[in-house]
Amino acid sequence: MVALIAIPLLTLACVPLVAWAVRRRPWTAPWLAVLPAALFLLVLTLPDGAAFRLAWIPSLGVELSFRLDGLSRLFALLITGIGAGVFLYAASYLSGHALLHRFLATLTLFMAAMLGAVLADDLVLLFVFWELTSLASFLLIGFDAHRSEARSAAQQGLMVTVAGGLAMLAGVLLLGRAAGSFSISEILAQGGGLADHPLAPWIVVLIAAGCFAKSAQWPLHFWLPNAMAAPTPVSAYLHSATMVKLGVYLLARLNPPFQDMALWQGLLVGAGAATMLAGAVLALRERDLKRKLAWSTVVALGTLVTLIGIEDPLAATAAVVFLLVHALYKASLFLIAGIVDKKAGTRDAMQLRGLRRLMPLTTAAALLAGLSMAGAPGFIGSLAKDLLFTVHVGLPGLLPSVALVVNAAMVVVAGVVATRPFLGAPMETEKAVQDPSMAMLAAPLVLGALGLLLGMAPQLVDHTIIEPAAAAILGRPTGISLGEKQGGALVLAMSLGALALGALVFLGWQRLQPVLAGQRWLDAYGPDAGYGRGMRALAAGAVALTRRVQGGSLRRYLAASLVLVFGGAGLLLAARGGLALPAPGLWATPAQLALAAVIAAGALAACRIRALFGQVMAAGLVGFGVGILFLTLGAADLAFTQFTVEILAIVLLVAVLARLPFHALDARRPGERRRDAALALGVGAVGTAILLAVLSVPFEPAIQDWMGQAAVPEAKGRNVVNVVIVDFRALDTLGEIAVLLIAALSAAVLLRRAGKPA
Repeated sequence: MVALIAIPLLTLACVPLVAWAVRRRPWTAPWLAVLPAALFLLVLTLPDGAAFRLAWIPSLGVELSFRLDGLSRLFALLITGIGAGVFLYAASYLSGHALLHRFLATLTLFMAAMLGAVLADDLVLLFVFWELTSLASFLLIGFDAHRSEARSAAQQGLMVTVAGGLAMLAGVLLLGRAAGSFSISEILAQGGGLADHPLAPWIVVLIAAGCFAKSAQWPLHFWLPNAMAAPTPVSAYLHSATMVKLGVYLLARLNPPFQDMALWQGLLVGAGAATMLAGAVLALRERDLKRKLAWSTVVALGTLVTLIGIEDPLAATAAVVFLLVHALYKASLFLIAGIVDKKAGTRDAMQLRGLRRLMPLTTAAALLAGLSMAGAPGFIGSLAKDLLFTVHVGLPGLLPSVALVVNAAMVVVAGVVATRPFLGAPMETEKAVQDPSMAMLAAPLVLGALGLLLGMAPQLVDHTIIEPAAAAILGRPTGISLGEKQGGALVLAMSLGALALGALVFLGWQRLQPVLAGQRWLDAYGPDAGYGRGMRALAAGAVALTRRVQGGSLRRYLAASLVLVFGGAGLLLAARGGLALPAPGLWATPAQLALAAVIAAGALAACRIRALFGQVMAAGLVGFGVGILFLTLGAADLAFTQFTVEILAIVLLVAVLARLPFHALDARRPGERRRDAALALGVGAVGTAILLAVLSVPFEPAIQDWMGQAAVPEAKGRNVVNVVIVDFRALDTLGEIAVLLIAALSAAVLLRRAGKPA
């Protein structure tokens, strides 16, 4: 279905158009929300199972393949739906900014990458879009490049996610080898048989590492709150609703083949539970609204990973419902935090108070989102919480207690972010505080209202959105309806207990927060500090290694390179039994042997002559001898090329060397000369052995014959040499042309600089 591939590719094509339009006509910025809104409607109307497949790299089995099912539809709807609100919000939030066009173009690039990743039906294609999201995220986090905090956060996010991406790439390649295909549909069709493959443990560990880095799982969770240095639209879009859930998406996508593996379950449940606890504690000690929401996002991501690791239809349903709920309320709260910061001039929860009379609409939106986050009755957040507790009450160990404590902490976060800035006596501000324009309020209000609407009527998404996505995670239908009451008295008690405990802690949060913030050991020994120490150690090691290796001697660099390359080749040749002599028929004629003697004499003369220009002429003798040798072998085109190159090389060398201030032609000591001579003999011996081994292999004329036969019908050329250069080896020729162009440009730059005074 062509419409499916048009979704990511059309969005990619719009990136330069967005930059051009907003730069030329800034008033068009709010209208960009039409693009994700139209894509939302398109995704909503496409049928399940819609697919597009086109050969991309047939030799490797890689396809340009996209597919729409319940899980990809849910993510695509979140990406486009929330994206529409964020685009509208950003146009007003950054109104008048000199780089608004660049910001919106990068945001469009990110949306295209996310859509491509969740719709891709090929693992390699998914990885390409996966890395594109990391690049776009780096650009968006570091948008305020004049701030060192933004630059550092962007670098940290890129380092962590790209490092995880490299691990995931290894896992993807192993998975493709184990399954015999990179097609996600074909991999899922194999069922649980992949779990028994010998490579399965490596696949699980490597892919989980990439997903954990992307979705901020402990101990790789530290980069997400630091990314709050980004503008608020980025935080709302990337770091709550979309990009950080990409790792969750891939874990959910690959869950059916591995869900019965103890390693898979242990990794996901263990990392998820640790992430939930760490995020809850760190969320309670924050005062900054955005960082507080970021830590609560870490908690949510840990919850989702835990649910995916539990092989249970109810857990799959709970994961999908919670995924939807979290995207709605968290995007809304991030946008509200941005409004409060812009209007009140601070995001410090200890300072904010009394904004309800000044910002009534913002207060309403915050309350709607906050009540859904707290799991208040009537909101879909309450349904998600009941499903979570129903799953956890049947689990062994401390997981039910962890779920209770973490949900209570989220009630505290909801209270601090959604009520504390708006209650109490009005705060003093430097400027008049009021509700922003509807362009900024539309998205938070709509997202908050959706939480209430879906809580009152969950059947609107039950069988159309929730069940197909949960079935994709489980690998089979769940048979669970949101209209049915889940859990019993224990679940009700846990739900009310979480609300009560959260309300109690919220009332004492103003006294609790300084105590938690004072625990400096959490900062000194946490993963974030470990990352900083690791980066400093890496820089120090690089400096030490550079001082050790880069001594400034070109002769030493060249010697090290030759020893590494030719020494390794010689050892490999000897170890694999590659030493061989060609057949007698391939030995040279007397004339060729005479030419070889001339060439050897020229090389020896170049080594022995003391005069610099005499060395150049002796080296030229070697080149001309090789050209004549080509003539005796019937390669006239190579011979003439060799002659031309040698003439140019000699002329240029003489011209350059005549202008260089040489004080000593050879300052080497006798020992250094003997060492260099031994190295030269060794390199020559290894090179000779390699050439003899190559000549000993029987000549295979298949390629030569094919080129001769295909020259006219395939390339429409009768000169086979020309056809080879410009058609059969076109990329090779293009590379050579590029090298010449780069050399010419470099020479031009050097000549221009040489003409300027120092």
